[in-house]
Amino acid sequence: MATVKKIGENAPTNPRGIPFAPFVDKVEDYVTSRADVEGVLKSFQEFISKYQFMEVNTQRRAMGLKENIPDMQKTLDTVRFLKTRNDDSEPLETTFELNDTLYAKAAIKKTDEVHLWLGANVMLAYPLDEAEEMLDTKLKAAKASLSNCEEDLDFLREQITTMEVATARVYNWDVGMRRKERAEDTATGEEEKAASKG
Repeated sequence: MATVKKIGENAPTNPRGIPFAPFVDKVEDYVTSRADVEGVLKSFQEFISKYQFMEVNTQRRAMGLKENIPDMQKTLDTVRFLKTRNDDSEPLETTFELNDTLYAKAAIKKTDEVHLWLGANVMLAYPLDEAEEMLDTKLKAAKASLSNCEEDLDFLREQITTMEVATARVYNWDVGMRRKERAEDTATGEEEKAASKG
C-alpha cells in the first residue's frame, strides 16, 4: 500500500532522527477509496504506537538523568573543594554516607587523588585535575542529554497529536462517504419504486 511509504519513507526528522508525522490536509492524498480506509487507519495507529513507545523510553531516560545529575554535581563540587585545600590545612573532619541511614566520621587529609565509583562495583583512583575534568565533561553531557530528552518529549507529543488528528480526519472522511453512499442508494431505490409504479 502506498500509504505506509508516504508516512514512513523519506520523512524529515528532528535532530535525533525521530520522523515528523504527516499532516493530513487532504484525505484523498492517503485514501483513494473506502477500501483503503482500514489500511490507512491501521498504519496511522502503528505510528501512534511507535511515538508512544519512544515517549515512554525518553521519559525513563529523562528521569534517570534527573536523578543522576545532582549526584554528579555534588561529586564535582567535592573534587573542586578538595583541590582548594593546601598542604598546611588541618585534616577535615566530616561524616559521609555508607548507606541510606548509616554514616561514618572521617578525617580527610590533603590529597592529590580521589577515588570515584564508575558503576558496576568499579572504583578508580584519579588525580584531582583529571577527576574534575572527567566529571565536568560527564555533567555537561548529562545536562545536554536531559535537554535533548525534554525537547524530544515535546516533539513526540506534537507528533502523537498530529497523528490522532490525521486518524480522526480519515475516519470522518469514511463516515461521510458511507452517508453519501447510503443517500445515493436511498435515492436510487426511490427512483426505482417510482419507475415501477408508473
